[in-house]
Amino acid sequence: MSTRTALPTMPRPRPGQHRLLGSALALTLLLAPWVDATPARAATPGIDLGTADNFAVLAGSGITNTGPTTIAGDVGTFPTQTETGFGSVTLTGTDHAGDAVTQQAKDDLVTAYDDAAGRGPTTEIATDLAGQSLAPGVYDSADGTFGNTGVLTLDGQGLTDPVFVFQTGTTLITGSSSSVLLINGADACNVYWQIGSSATLGTASDLTGNVMALTSITLTTAATLDGRALARNGAVTMDTNTITRAACTEPADTTSTVESSDTTTTTGEPVTLTATVEADDESTPTGTIEFIDGDTVIGSAPLDADGTADFTTTDLDEGTHTITTVYLGAPGYGSSTSTDLTQVVRAPIGPQTPAQPGAPGAPPTP
Repeated sequence: MSTRTALPTMPRPRPGQHRLLGSALALTLLLAPWVDATPARAATPGIDLGTADNFAVLAGSGITNTGPTTIAGDVGTFPTQTETGFGSVTLTGTDHAGDAVTQQAKDDLVTAYDDAAGRGPTTEIATDLAGQSLAPGVYDSADGTFGNTGVLTLDGQGLTDPVFVFQTGTTLITGSSSSVLLINGADACNVYWQIGSSATLGTASDLTGNVMALTSITLTTAATLDGRALARNGAVTMDTNTITRAACTEPADTTSTVESSDTTTTTGEPVTLTATVEADDESTPTGTIEFIDGDTVIGSAPLDADGTADFTTTDLDEGTHTITTVYLGAPGYGSSTSTDLTQVVRAPIGPQTPAQPGAPGAPPTP
């Protein structure tokens, strides 16, 4: 004999409830055309450039320029610090040459390059980007190189901060007068070109995005770059170009100062140097401070929650020292260098030897 399971009894609608339910249904149907029930798509996170974010041009073996070139953003090169032809460069930013800020930016570039190279999953597309319209994503080509002989369209598809990553095992070569078109929310700050060897921008071409080349980057005559030219090991070569650092947000300007626990000490005596960094937007900067004696880095320390960093040393030699601090910058914060602090270190005063009787200045003999 089978056992029947009773179905749950639904309560009867109260008087007037039919009209309420019907009205709610009607209101729902009325509003339906204006209600977007499609869940928002999450965008791929951008690539953190670290302190390299503040640079428009960053090189490993020098920067060379010919003709009137305009650069908006910082520049620097390390370990080779040669900069040629900068007399005709209009620079809106700081030329860091090979200083500590440049060196930190080069380290951060390596991290960003490796991040871009490891992104996936990748979609394989045609080597020539001309005529293609691409959605946010990670792209490579069958032969490990990219070129553009016409117009490449990057379609942000209405996403928040859409990200485009292009990976090449060897080169990126853009043709003369080629360009990149950004539509539907695509932004140059979130376009990344990870180049396995070198990049060459053709005459009067217009490229968009952050070019991170393992070796060198060459901008031929009248080429423009809305992004960054970041060469890990090789040179950046320019010829009558316009390079504009692409930023989703502008970094806050910062001011650095340094103080000493005692500006006059003796050898072997500890002295504590305190660096403070303030941002013009009144937020508290993060990042690292380097403490420099003349041209020598003697220590480093991270900023704390108050935007200060301490460094204590007992190793300053006898003499007068010129102490400065360099704030290396951080995402959202520009770098800055303090004014000079003079630190005097004297030899310790030894015990006095009593004068012998009869010597000048000695007490009389009883």
